[in-house]
Amino acid sequence: MKLQFWFEFASTYSYPAVMRIDKAAAARGVEVEWRPFLLGPLFHAQQGLKDSPFNVVPVKGSYMWRDLERVCEKHGLPFKRPHRFPQNGLLAARIALSLDQSMRPNFVKAVYQANFVHDRDISDSQILHAAARRAGLDPLEVLAAMDSEDMKAGLREQTAIAADKGIFGAPTFVTPDGELFWGNDRLEDALDWAVRGTLRPNTQN
Repeated sequence: MKLQFWFEFASTYSYPAVMRIDKAAAARGVEVEWRPFLLGPLFHAQQGLKDSPFNVVPVKGSYMWRDLERVCEKHGLPFKRPHRFPQNGLLAARIALSLDQSMRPNFVKAVYQANFVHDRDISDSQILHAAARRAGLDPLEVLAAMDSEDMKAGLREQTAIAADKGIFGAPTFVTPDGELFWGNDRLEDALDWAVRGTLRPNTQN
């Protein structure tokens, strides 16, 4: 069983999902496939937005920040509202994409913690260097992906794939049978659906 986990480094609700998914998936015997992508191009193409919906509609943004505080408190996660939102996660996404699946989670978590716990600029190569080091990686080796033409093209491709799947926000979870679940609060539902999918009889001839 494998669940695709689509995340964007600037996404607020992706932070608790990133910090929770490994334990929740392991409890159900589900493998997680970490898939970085960019929300900005999707917001622009799908909704004509050039900024986060939480900035475009201030009352919605105010609710989101308070709700995120409650979510993090519920799950025992540290949280500090970043001074700038959304942050630019482009370089971090290229690095994450360059890593093997087994290496992605620790780096991804370190970047999210830099953003939503320590209020660091995740577009700064020094901050990404520190995140790579905390993840047990060779910073000089993995940071080369920031300017890699292959990773630039690869991230554009991942974002296009996300659009083709009907993804419009983050975090989004996609089950093996193509069911889409959006939001940190749908993590458990997505995992349970993935498990049940393996138990459903194959009715195709």
